[in-house]
Amino acid sequence: MNKLFFSSRFIAPVIELARQAGEVILSYWRTDLEVTSKLDNSPVTAADLAAHHLILAGLTALNPSIPVLSEEDADIDCNIRSCWQRWWLVDPLDGTQEFISGSEEFTVNIALIEQGDVVFGVVLIPTSGCCYFGGAGLGAWRSNLNAMPQQIQVRQAPSAGEVFTVVVSRRHSTAEQERLLSGLSETLGELQLENIGSSLKFCLLAEGSADCYPCLAPTSQWDTAAAQGVLEGAGGEVLELNGEPFSYLARESLLNSFFLALPAKAAWREHLLSLARS
Repeated sequence: MNKLFFSSRFIAPVIELARQAGEVILSYWRTDLEVTSKLDNSPVTAADLAAHHLILAGLTALNPSIPVLSEEDADIDCNIRSCWQRWWLVDPLDGTQEFISGSEEFTVNIALIEQGDVVFGVVLIPTSGCCYFGGAGLGAWRSNLNAMPQQIQVRQAPSAGEVFTVVVSRRHSTAEQERLLSGLSETLGELQLENIGSSLKFCLLAEGSADCYPCLAPTSQWDTAAAQGVLEGAGGEVLELNGEPFSYLARESLLNSFFLALPAKAAWREHLLSLARS
């Protein structure tokens, strides 16, 4: 069965599933919520777990033969995962720190992966009802609550009078990332930095509101896969620092390597890669 078959069959029910998870999450938002720490010291709440259980049940009902790898159920041996040809990669509540702080910058992320590549991804913002979805070769769309989806596309360069915009993590940066930004500024001029949480960084690129997302800081597979699908559908790409396509082939660690997200046809693509390599 090809990617188009799975996309046409599953995108609509996965969007609905993400919306249901978003409603569950909102029932906990800005309440007196207990926060506990996982083994890696990342926070988890009842909202994360409730969304996880809802999504797991929904995806299993869609097709019980497709395994699910979720942030809240990720302790699956690599030997098992390496046998998977197709699987769901899920972050039930991406941006838990933002959720806990009362910010609106958290999302529900659901991606379908096939042999390490993203088939399609769905990213829902529970507080607004806005949903992004798409995949490579499929296109990408933004759907506001009760409105018809609008197709979105990356921009290859800022419009006249606009500044080159780089999206960066609200909570994470590194010396390597600061050096890369400095190098970009020397070549492209003044940069506008947009600090934003969760997978929304990819979505800003996908809709043409920003130009680049360099991530030289820690992330996990479930943080990026769904939004990568949206970006790729909108004409963008995600690359390893060596220029190779960013993928999700099974490996022991579920941490991502550093990556660059950008428009696939950007004139400054090779310069960015050169800066990243150095």
